[in-house]
Amino acid sequence: MKLIHDTGWAAQPATVEPHLVGDIDCDVVVIGGGGGGMSAALRLADKGVDVVLLEAKTLGWGATSRNAGYITNSIAADPELLGFLLKRERLRELYRYAENAVHFTEDAIKQYGIDCGYQPEGIVMAAVSKGQLRHARRNAKVMAEAGSSAEFVEGPEAGLPEGFLGGVREGVGGTLNPGEFVLGLRATTIASGVRVYERTPALDVTDTGDRVTVATPNGTVKARKALLTTNADSSGLAIAPKRLATPVWTSLVETEPVAPERLDDIGWTSRAPMVTLHMIIESYRVTPRGTIVFGTRRVQTGRNPLPERTPDQHVADDLVRGFHDRFPGLRDVELTQAWGGWIGMSSTWLPVAGEASDNVLYSLACNGHGFAQAQYVGHLLADRIDGAPLHNDLAAIWHGRKRFWPGFVSGPALYATWLADRAADRLSALTK
Repeated sequence: MKLIHDTGWAAQPATVEPHLVGDIDCDVVVIGGGGGGMSAALRLADKGVDVVLLEAKTLGWGATSRNAGYITNSIAADPELLGFLLKRERLRELYRYAENAVHFTEDAIKQYGIDCGYQPEGIVMAAVSKGQLRHARRNAKVMAEAGSSAEFVEGPEAGLPEGFLGGVREGVGGTLNPGEFVLGLRATTIASGVRVYERTPALDVTDTGDRVTVATPNGTVKARKALLTTNADSSGLAIAPKRLATPVWTSLVETEPVAPERLDDIGWTSRAPMVTLHMIIESYRVTPRGTIVFGTRRVQTGRNPLPERTPDQHVADDLVRGFHDRFPGLRDVELTQAWGGWIGMSSTWLPVAGEASDNVLYSLACNGHGFAQAQYVGHLLADRIDGAPLHNDLAAIWHGRKRFWPGFVSGPALYATWLADRAADRLSALTK
């Protein structure tokens, strides 16, 4: 198995847009060229706004092209826990927002003609133990009451692999190739008239009240307004709210192509993509190229500036052990490559957006489930920064200028959570 620096989903762009040299002016500068930044820039350009988009690498180089490719209406927290902590109307607003984000991304795929293998097959929050199955039943009830199109499934009719007892089937969303999606959205962004500067990191952002100035290694951008769509890199900018994001490294492994009849033999007849109901999820999906991509399970924190890196060997080995435990009939399947990426975890464990200053808005609609949500929030923030009232879906995650309390995401906490998940697995194996 090869550990790689780039995403395993698609090749890097054949050409790179120029980096910024000198001083320029614009109406709005968008800092961070992932899915959220590109979506915001496209919306602003469509409205006739003079917009500049700055990206430290190439557009979509980070988490947008490195994730597992799930388009989901999950909101990055346990539904049962959310049902306990939040008022019913607040939970309904969050699920409405998340489902609309799925449809927004689906519409973008169609509107821009992006060939990324999207399969609108839904996603299963899958149970691998009787305790998880009971949890799934409770989650399904909470989600249904919140207006989600989720349903509880159990037994062979669910079409899940042996050892997966059932779970919650989300009725919207599905999977795609995020690397191919990024290449399509990047090409659309460049062709739209947005002034794109790649390999141009923002070093500092200042808001003097009448304008925003962004310093880069070889020039500056002066604008009326700015958007921060910097995900895991947010804490590297002093203007970002303190404790907005904790960087977390997640890893994926891909197998060689697996014959369809072998998937049928192990009971995976539905081919439904799955995430488990562990505290730190495990994800498993079949790709259009016939491989299985799996990951998460064990994650690690980091500090800005974030390094370019590959997955740690011991983390990749643990992912493989998990795969063999879940799919004993596929132990002979070869593992080809592993890659990963940095995601931003908010201290609230929920997607958030708000104001860093009078003229700077920010988004952190990620937390490991934010592929569609980051894009949708970028679009909504583009309208907001151009003077539109607060959209209902943006209001559902709006943090304004409130402070963030210290979060619970730390290296020791994540390791302890991994240990607890493995202990639960061992207990489940003993009671079967």
